[in-house]
Amino acid sequence: MEHTTASLHPSAVHAGRIRRRVLEMICRAKSSHIGSVFSAVDVLAVLYSTILRFDPARPDWPDRDRFILSKGHACAGLYAALAEKGFFPESWLDEFFANGGRLAGHATHWGVPGVEVSTGSLGHGLSLGCGMALAGKRDRLSYRVFVMLSDGECDEGSTWEAALFAPHHRLDNLVAIVDYNKIQSFGRVEDVLGLAPFAAKWESFGWSVCEIDGHDHAQIERTLSRVPQAIGRPTCVIANTVKGKGVSFMEDKILWHYRCPDADERLQAFAELEGE
Repeated sequence: MEHTTASLHPSAVHAGRIRRRVLEMICRAKSSHIGSVFSAVDVLAVLYSTILRFDPARPDWPDRDRFILSKGHACAGLYAALAEKGFFPESWLDEFFANGGRLAGHATHWGVPGVEVSTGSLGHGLSLGCGMALAGKRDRLSYRVFVMLSDGECDEGSTWEAALFAPHHRLDNLVAIVDYNKIQSFGRVEDVLGLAPFAAKWESFGWSVCEIDGHDHAQIERTLSRVPQAIGRPTCVIANTVKGKGVSFMEDKILWHYRCPDADERLQAFAELEGE
């Protein structure tokens, strides 16, 4: 569908810039995970445009909201979002996945303002988020903790240990966002290890749960601006997304979990993204 920039939700404009930057970063580095990034970009754009409380000049501000990208292989999107918001110079993006570069191929917090923790070994992010949320409660601080998980890492037992821990400690300052694009490393989620009934599983563990269209910016913003959904309960937002969203030949294709676009594919992808 054709549309003008003026007709877009403000965070959708941000998402378009992130996708174009990520395409350039991944093609320059000859790296991977572009499909995983593109499914998550719209949620990232809303978070960093309207939801998270932060100050790029003070990345360690005690009252900042914390964001953990548990699916650390999608870090190109996080780096691009942080550069857009002024956490570090945009020129750093040229160093993504380069030998000696500051921006590693999985999320790293070492020397990178705005990245709370290093991630990439799947299944750890929600546990880290629980610790941060519990510390905030005990220190009587007002910050919230948002954790983005992949659907594939919901195969990990450590994810469900954290899912038990959070309601027990009434961590209503914790929000889990599952990027539910239905594809993981080597197959469709339903074939590798089915998650259905997915929302019911989280609810049975004591979470307040909702499902959204993870590409509808107005719906994402409306949902995330209303957390906690229930006092005394953590919130789980299941964001239904499309792997490779934004580029027609990448959408819902497992190929783009690991593959890097070649020169012709890069040009076609840029043409489509410029038309957003």
